[in-house]
Amino acid sequence: MSALIPSPSPRPPAAALQIDGVSRRYGERLAVAEVSWSAHAGETVCLLGHSGCGKTTLLRLIAGIEAPDSGCIRIDGEAVSAADRFVPAQHRRVGMVFQDYALFPHLDVLDNVMFGLRAQPRAQRLATAHAALERVGLASRARHFPHTLSGGEQQRVALARALAPAPRVLLMDEPFSNLDRRLRDRVRDETMALLREAGITAVVVTHDPREALCIADRIVLMHRGRVEQDATPQVLYRQPASLFAASFFSTLNEVPGEVRGGSVETALGRFDAGRVNDGPAVVGLRPHDLRIAQHGIAATVVDALFLGEVMQLRVQVANLATPLIVHTAPAAATRRGQIVHLGVAPDAALVFPLPPAH
Repeated sequence: MSALIPSPSPRPPAAALQIDGVSRRYGERLAVAEVSWSAHAGETVCLLGHSGCGKTTLLRLIAGIEAPDSGCIRIDGEAVSAADRFVPAQHRRVGMVFQDYALFPHLDVLDNVMFGLRAQPRAQRLATAHAALERVGLASRARHFPHTLSGGEQQRVALARALAPAPRVLLMDEPFSNLDRRLRDRVRDETMALLREAGITAVVVTHDPREALCIADRIVLMHRGRVEQDATPQVLYRQPASLFAASFFSTLNEVPGEVRGGSVETALGRFDAGRVNDGPAVVGLRPHDLRIAQHGIAATVVDALFLGEVMQLRVQVANLATPLIVHTAPAAATRRGQIVHLGVAPDAALVFPLPPAH
């Protein structure tokens, strides 16, 4: 009997978009510095960070609106920006949805969607545009003008226009930021459901960590033109690679400590330090990981703020220069000046070496 031949290991999915060592400088300012990451087919990647961190510049480089100073950008394996090659934006088959939607006010909805299909015969353009509007639920508004539509409808027209040419990658720059909070959540959820159903590879720029956690398969967190961390939302939130990454996703209590032999000593007690080397450290604790307990570290309530679902307390602990923020159940009766005791949720401490400039 012949020996069984083991099946080959499945290959990882090919990258629909690959960024390799991309940099872009404006005069003396380095806007994007040796950035590398990739997006697989059908994946939604969020570029997240504060204003000026380089995320919109990177989107423009992917779109072909600008050329990088160094590095390579590949779409479906094809180099579209490299040292010896630059494919113009109109030939990259990249769709883009801008923050302000960029709809033409003098064109009706159908003509706006048809605008990117000018190379096709008119009958084909009409059919493709109608199909795109049907996909986003706006077929009945085809002959309306943009100013007659709601903000959510204008966003969907912009999406239909971007999807009509069947792009290889869809780029979205703060696409939901112009909508009020209630409408934003609904339009965002509908848009992401549509993209996932269609298997679209999407790159979404946002400065909102909550939004990124809601929509991304993976988040590329940027800081001063560089990638701070590239991970799934769960990993980024629970296992941040730096103090910056930890503090980006929620309010963070920063408690000084000293690491010795795998543990860190703080005014709140001793915690596992993981792989952090001996020396000064910062322990990050999120407000919901601190709780009022029967026993624990004594603290004085500085003030209490009712936030609806939670009560936010600021409490002062001896030997700490800054009050801690604690989130508790609204029913908890607390008053200014009251002495309470703090407990810390197990494994909640996020331990980082003390930054040089901290």
